[in-house]
Amino acid sequence: MNSIELTGNWEEQKGKLKQRFAALTENDLLFTEGKKEEMLKKLQIKLGKTKEEILKIIQSI
Repeated sequence: MNSIELTGNWEEQKGKLKQRFAALTENDLLFTEGKKEEMLKKLQIKLGKTKEEILKIIQSI
């Protein structure tokens, strides 16, 4: 559960996350290679959820 695949359909997943959580911005969901942990930390702060909860949400999309 500690790793997640954020390549491939990430653009589609971003759109679904922004629909589900209106507070998220394009900058919050900026994913660059090697910066996954930084992005997940931003999402944790913005959504008030744990890393595990964030990963489950992303995987469920």
